[in-house]
Amino acid sequence: METYDTLSQALQALQARGYTYDFNLVENCIDCSELQKSFQADQFEVVETYRFEGMSSTDDSSVLYAIEATDGTKGTLIDAYGVYADSLSEEMLARFRFRR
Repeated sequence: METYDTLSQALQALQARGYTYDFNLVENCIDCSELQKSFQADQFEVVETYRFEGMSSTDDSSVLYAIEATDGTKGTLIDAYGVYADSLSEEMLARFRFRR
């Protein structure tokens, strides 16, 4: 897996590799408004994860997920504060746990 200094560098590199859609996280699925599709937890995989922390504050952090759906749709999801357990179903939370 590559390493990147900034969120924008990582996002550009992933887009160049075909991760072109923007996903949004909702309680029980991820949503792609451009395609008007939603994917349940068993319909996608988090392929890569990148974490970025702000220079001035650890509260200024973001996580970039490269996601591939079972139908071949590839995109990214940016979470400004990391995934929170209280806002996601257990199945969704399991998908977004950090892999080492």
